[in-house]
Amino acid sequence: MRLISQDGQQLGIVPVPDALRMAQESDLDLVEVAPLANPPVCRIMDYRKWQYEEKQRAKESRKKASNVSVKEMKYRPKIGTGDFDTKTRKVAEFLTEGHKVKVTIMFRGREVFHPELGAKILDHIADDVAPVGKVESQGRLDGRNMTMVLAPDRKKVPSPPRRRDGRGEAPVDAPTTSQVTSETETSQAEEAAPAPAATEVLASEPPAS
Repeated sequence: MRLISQDGQQLGIVPVPDALRMAQESDLDLVEVAPLANPPVCRIMDYRKWQYEEKQRAKESRKKASNVSVKEMKYRPKIGTGDFDTKTRKVAEFLTEGHKVKVTIMFRGREVFHPELGAKILDHIADDVAPVGKVESQGRLDGRNMTMVLAPDRKKVPSPPRRRDGRGEAPVDAPTTSQVTSETETSQAEEAAPAPAATEVLASEPPAS
């Protein structure tokens, strides 16, 4: 078999008995990591520690994936100044919290023949939220709607305040949303890619004498 040491050093082709002896002398395990290779590849490692670290990495990946979401805010081409300001403040709040935001301009009737009205609103929104976000997908027509996707700008968005007891984010006063008439949330959780797992433990720690 081809043997890899605990620190990743290539030890070359080593007979199985010698590899087992080396693992036992180090009080570690001999794990087959590439059984289909020719010759098979084994590594000397602490298998329980490796399993624990893989589980922690997978857990962290799932946590990050589940926190990724896209909010949606809808506007009309003839939206009033008050409604526009309220909705745009909410968009900025979503971006500050780390969410992406899909902005939708809804056309009715002959409004669809004037896409420049929707483009003007989208440009205005992008300018207003520029301190905390950036345009990820430029505005485009989709049937009777025009959409644009905004994403948080990690270089500009400050980290959320922490509680003094270290248990997450401190409560903040959110701007009023009583005039926000349409907002939807669509979860986009990507399945965390499974970490490569060792296929077989060839040798464990020697039993206590």
